[in-house]
Amino acid sequence: MGLSDIAEGIEVTMEQRDPGVARSDRTDASLSERLTPFAEELPCSADEAALVVEAYAEGASLGRSAAVAELPKTTAAKTLYLLGEPIDPLTPTARRVMKDWLAGAISRTEAKTLANVGEAEFALGAYVVTHDPIPAAETAVADALALEDAPDPLSDARSGVDDWL
Repeated sequence: MGLSDIAEGIEVTMEQRDPGVARSDRTDASLSERLTPFAEELPCSADEAALVVEAYAEGASLGRSAAVAELPKTTAAKTLYLLGEPIDPLTPTARRVMKDWLAGAISRTEAKTLANVGEAEFALGAYVVTHDPIPAAETAVADALALEDAPDPLSDARSGVDDWL
């Protein structure tokens, strides 16, 4: 079986997401400037969002990132979530419970008890379930939140191909 036989057996099952037209060329615009077009959709100003993202990208905890921007921790979490960070305090079961509560099938007290989360987690979970990240804003901050290509600390410990030859 050759490579062409394998290639013929590959079937595309998903469509590629169209990212649309880039809104920023990332040349000289600050993170705050890149977030300005999304300020109305964010729970804080573009300047505050930039401070949260920069602190978080430098390794600060969510709480510390919020403190740097002088925001409540929940507001910083909402901001990072809208900008593409996978922040969700709910388990899959708690998420289903939240959806039942939002649909009016159960009371808030019952939902909070069944979800087994605190007040802040419940509020953030409700926000996550009812809001989607902002795709264009994700693109605007992608370079700030991306992991840098740091050298692999275990590269010396692993055997290379040359070690076996």
